[in-house]
Order: sequence, then C-alpha cells, then structure tokens
Amino acid sequence: MLALIVAAVVVVGVYVILVETLFKKSKCKSCTAMVGKTVIITGGNTGIGKATAVDLARRGARVILACRNQQRAEAAVSDIKRESRNAEVVYMQLDLGSLRSVRSFTETFLKTEPRLDLLINNAGLVADGRTEDGFGIEFGVNHLGHFLLTCLLLDRLKEGSGGRVVTVSSMAYRWGTIDFDSLISNKDLGTGRYSWQFFHAYCNSKLCNVLFNHELAKRLKGTNVTCYSVHPGVVRTELSRNVGLWQKVFIEPIARLLFLDTVDGSQTTLHCAVQEGIEHLSGHHFSRCAPQDVCPKGKDDAVARKLWEVSERLSGLA
Repeated sequence: MLALIVAAVVVVGVYVILVETLFKKSKCKSCTAMVGKTVIITGGNTGIGKATAVDLARRGARVILACRNQQRAEAAVSDIKRESRNAEVVYMQLDLGSLRSVRSFTETFLKTEPRLDLLINNAGLVADGRTEDGFGIEFGVNHLGHFLLTCLLLDRLKEGSGGRVVTVSSMAYRWGTIDFDSLISNKDLGTGRYSWQFFHAYCNSKLCNVLFNHELAKRLKGTNVTCYSVHPGVVRTELSRNVGLWQKVFIEPIARLLFLDTVDGSQTTLHCAVQEGIEHLSGHHFSRCAPQDVCPKGKDDAVARKLWEVSERLSGLA
C-alpha cells in the first residue's frame, strides 16, 4: 500500500513539473487591432495555423490561407469566417513542396493583393519522401519552400509601415545538424524508412528555420521589416499524421494528457505577430511569449550565411 502511495505521489509530482515547465501555457496579451492589414498564413487550414488565423481575423485582418489542399482550406475559411465574424478570409493555393507552386502563389498574390503586413511561415510536417523538385520533403517543405516564399514577398513587406515575418520552428532545432555535403549532393538533410530517421530530419529542418530567421534579421537591418522564430510549445496537431501506428498509439494518450491545444499553441506566434515594442528583438527566437536564449548552433553566423547562399542556389534565386 505504501509503495502505491509513493508511486502515485511520484507520478503526480512528475506531471506537475511537466505542466509547469515543458508543457507550460502562455498568453499573448496584446490587444493590437489588425484592421486594414493583410496576413498570409501557410498551413492555416488546421492546427496552430488555423487557431492563429481565427485570432487575427477577429482582430480585423484580411487573412489569406496559403494551403495545398483546396477542400480542407475552403472548409477552414468557412469556419474562420463564422468564428471571427470577418468575411475577409480567403484561400490561395500553395504547395510548399513545389518551387513552381511557390512562384505561382507569389505571382498571383503580388498581382491581386495591394499590401502585405505579416507573413507567418507556419506549415510543417514530419514525414518521409521527396518534394516535386526532388528534395527531402521535410527540408523542402519546412525550410526551402518557406525560404523562397519569404524572399519573393520581402519587397511587398517593405512597402508597408512595419512588416513582420514569423517562422514557426521548434525546440527540436537543438537536436538538428546541417550536413551541407549531403544537402548539395542528395538534396536532403536526412531521410530513411523509420520514424526516428525522419524525426531527425525534422529536427534538422527546424534548425534551418532558426538559422534562416537569424540571417534574415541581418539582411533586414535598416528596413522597416522585422522577423522572429517561434517554438509554439508541445502541441496536439496533425504534424505527426505520417508516423507509424505504434508511435500514434504511444503518443496519443500522452498528447491528450499533457500537450497544449492549438489555441494555447498559437499564443507565441500571435505575440510575435502583433505585440508592439518587440522590433528591437528582430532575429530572436521566442517561446512562451518571450525571447529565449538560442544554443550556439542556432546563431552560428557562418552556418546561417552558408545556408542562405545554398538555399538561394537550390531554390533558383541565385
């Protein structure tokens, strides 16, 4: 009996510690209105992206959901309009796994939309496979597609009075590495048949996100555009929909017990999107609505610059 009591106390103690640390909630406190402003959210039809879209639409923004699946995106548009009571929510087709699609999206956007105030690079996945252009799918979607998208939209962002780029990364960047030889020769940063292999590739892509944000901030100095990378927390989303059945069976009970819901998971993205007075923190990494120290690999100037230059070549910008 005593052993059971001790075990129960330990379990409860561990749960409380996790809830107050790794799974701690935060809240975007800004009441900034977004009336008259235009926002692009990649992957805004589900998960964190959809929760972010609802909040920004409630603030009065014109919200463009940049998504691959038309049917799911149009359903999300209807949901967001209803929840936000804002009719200025639209869908535009974008497949981040296709550089051709990224170029087509930006061409259409620049022709039809007169302004851009906020770009949220939200979409991401954990999966194995290749993009249309032959890149490892996690590198291609999580980093390279967003890299090209951002670069093609920067001039429009600069035309406004204070544009922002928010890139959703992850604390998983800490376990990532960048093998430039593999990237150049194999067009990927890790692949394989097993979940742990493409999870490592995911970590590599999240390191790319943090380094991209670090270098982007340097290149935006002297402009009116700022940028931030975000760890949204450990959130119940569809991110791991491509992992194996046994991983889902193991993960799902833990997710329901501990993971943040998508509204809680959107708070740091929203903070970086709308909070006034954080412009001097451009290039920083945020978690729980506050700037966080980045480990050395996430702020290596030489690696960030090389990643930018390689990404330019791979995406056809150079």
